[in-house]
Amino acid sequence: MGYSYLVLLFSICGVVSLASPIEDQQRDRITQLPGQPKNVGFGQYSGYVTVNEQSGRALFYWLVEAPVKRGPRSRPLVLWLNGGPGCSSIAYGASEEIGPFRIRPDGKSLYLNRYAWNNLANVLFLDSPAGVGFSYANKTTDLYTFGDKRTAEDAYTFLVNWFERFPQYKHRDFYIAGESYAGHYVPQLAQIVYEKNKGIKNPGINFKGFMVGNAVTDDYHDYVGTFEYWWTHGLVSDSTYRMLKIACDFGSSQHPSVQCMQALRVASVEQGNIDPYSVYTQPCNNTASLRRGLKGRYPWMSRAYDPCTERYSDLYFNRPEIQKAFHANVTGIPYAWKACSDIVGNYWTDSPLSMLPIYQELIIAGLRIWVYSGDTDAVVPVTATRYSIDALKLPTIINWYPWYDNGKVGGWSQVYKGLTLVTVRGAGHEVPLHRPRQAFILFRSFLENKSMPSQS
Repeated sequence: MGYSYLVLLFSICGVVSLASPIEDQQRDRITQLPGQPKNVGFGQYSGYVTVNEQSGRALFYWLVEAPVKRGPRSRPLVLWLNGGPGCSSIAYGASEEIGPFRIRPDGKSLYLNRYAWNNLANVLFLDSPAGVGFSYANKTTDLYTFGDKRTAEDAYTFLVNWFERFPQYKHRDFYIAGESYAGHYVPQLAQIVYEKNKGIKNPGINFKGFMVGNAVTDDYHDYVGTFEYWWTHGLVSDSTYRMLKIACDFGSSQHPSVQCMQALRVASVEQGNIDPYSVYTQPCNNTASLRRGLKGRYPWMSRAYDPCTERYSDLYFNRPEIQKAFHANVTGIPYAWKACSDIVGNYWTDSPLSMLPIYQELIIAGLRIWVYSGDTDAVVPVTATRYSIDALKLPTIINWYPWYDNGKVGGWSQVYKGLTLVTVRGAGHEVPLHRPRQAFILFRSFLENKSMPSQS
């Protein structure tokens, strides 16, 4: 059997690609997105990376490089993950938080995000797991069996294969960031990368650390901290607060009891038509009907923050010319693009009660770990995050202090041995959406490994 025949056979089976990494990159290059400003000055790539040949699972990515004038070759690479589970990083992180563009209300045109994180790093957005956003699986049953474990494994396979396609990013400083249920995704993926790198002197995935925001971390502390936040912010009555503390098991089982669900329904009625992801801002018109409780251990948490910007994403990413420019939906997915997958979110199979053991392992490993929290989020509130971090029993290096932006308090911070906590004042669940400038300062401080700026 000749060499050329073997290569052809392997190519058909998906084992190797006939194209070189450079050719694969050029195939994924975005020349111009419909509606984007001209001459943006930075490179963009998007496309698919297969993570499981047998099931035909392929994950969709969008790489936004740092502007040429800022030297993308010298900048680190940051992977961004949104949570849900079942929600798209393209829809949220890229399109309304830290990405280069924001979508206008017409759903057709884009404008530049002044505080886009690619001004500081090369940012890689990933729709994960398969079935989310433009990511897909040819085996439909896969969509009903996703959980934390397979999601982390597929994300790691994605990274390995993606670095083969983009070898210029090998050995580059690499970080992982995300929010909400990515409070599970990020540390779990970080743990795999760290453990796979053990014993390798100069690993291709040069992993340095991670950062998570308003992150689901530990069920016990998330319950305690969330109910306390509701009560201290006047969102529920004294009697309901007491009922929640008695009826809800604080993470001792996979699903809340009937009594806990009843207490949560009472709490929802008492809270009224507010946006729990940003308690002091007006909800987008008619969003109350769009809130759907996640079936599982966080019944108060719908899978996505739902400001009007999500509607603009629905319009934009369902347009055929947009999908063509993104090299997306190449297999003709038999359903409309949605910001969150109902199937993936509702049929989630495994979710550990706590991420704290992973934190302990990676803190000992010396990785950079930052946790931030917008303090007007009632879904995964700052109180929940503080209880979780306190449970780690870390020594304090710099005690609680206000940090400043142009002479105004931007939030508060505390530096522990192995972990930095930052709050962002007035920000909701999606910190970069509500406080883009302060989130940009936070990201810069994280990359530079410098504590948040204090007033001099």
